[in-house]
Amino acid sequence: MPTEESEDLIALTRDIVDKELRPIVDEYDREARFPREVFRTLGRAGLLGLPYPEAVGGGEQPYEVYLQVVEEIASAWAAVGVGVSVHALSCFGLFEQGTAEQKERWLPEMLAGDQLGAYCLSESHAGSDPAAMRTKAVRDGDEYVLNGAKAWTTHGGQADFYKVMARTSDEGGKGISCFLVPADTPGLSADTPEQKMGLMSSTTTTMLFDDVRIPVERRLGAEGQGLPIALAGLDAGRLGIAAVATGVAQGALDAAIAYAKEREAFGKAIIDHQGLGFLLADMAAAVESARATYLAAARLKDAGRPYGRQASIAKLVATDNAMKVTTDAVQVLGGAGYTKDFPVERHMRETKVMQIFEGTNQIQRLVISRHLAR
Repeated sequence: MPTEESEDLIALTRDIVDKELRPIVDEYDREARFPREVFRTLGRAGLLGLPYPEAVGGGEQPYEVYLQVVEEIASAWAAVGVGVSVHALSCFGLFEQGTAEQKERWLPEMLAGDQLGAYCLSESHAGSDPAAMRTKAVRDGDEYVLNGAKAWTTHGGQADFYKVMARTSDEGGKGISCFLVPADTPGLSADTPEQKMGLMSSTTTTMLFDDVRIPVERRLGAEGQGLPIALAGLDAGRLGIAAVATGVAQGALDAAIAYAKEREAFGKAIIDHQGLGFLLADMAAAVESARATYLAAARLKDAGRPYGRQASIAKLVATDNAMKVTTDAVQVLGGAGYTKDFPVERHMRETKVMQIFEGTNQIQRLVISRHLAR
């Protein structure tokens, strides 16, 4: 950690995680219940606005510290770790492209934790190709009228505000604009939540826009600037998911080590059998290399240097490694690992989607290769 203050912040996070999150995570996952009060707890502790300046209500922490806080949260509860990352991403457009008046009016409440954000970019036919989106925003005097549907919205139906990308012209990627839409706006509704493999307590829905009227003052940046805003935010969002994946992998590794120390076979703890000990060693190497990639990218971001390629590398390495680590953790526990009596089966289910959202790992390889070609 770079400072004593950041060490104290991690200690605070671990205390909250151990007292407030770990005791209830399995119950919420089983019931697919959204933990709104957990986000309020994190907000009151100042953990929802960490990477933003104090002047706008944030914690003014470097990204390398913020991401380690996210990792600590995700090591116990991946759905909440994802939620913290998504909330930070939902505030990005306002912070980066909002006017001074817009920031002063909306950002402090968003970063204080009273407001929870969601991010609307993908559509059912426009996932890896956001420029193909069809949701429209048509100017009507001092308002825009939004119509369409946004798929795979984390916190859909639960959030207090939505950062929405919508088409304002037919100029492809240059015809998309960004809007900040309050949850109680007439015409905005959530479809039935998706029935997912993992992240059960994280609500994922399609958000429906039926003549949703938004004042012009809620557009962020200029018309046509929406896609660059979205893509710039995704670099930071990919680091958030890399930190979440690393946290889940660390949680699975910890559970596997604890079990391997207690379980005996052929007269000794199974961790003392070389075949299993080497498996755990490879798992530890995967976790620490994942952490190193996201921290390296975060330090570039903190220094104001380009980090897009490194963010994609971090997301790719961390999520692929987490999938391997969580699968191996189930193997370490054997039949017990396949039951809900231990957390590793949840970790394995949670990790798969991390290779998919914030840009699939195939897209990350495309981004990296294009950087190399340049």
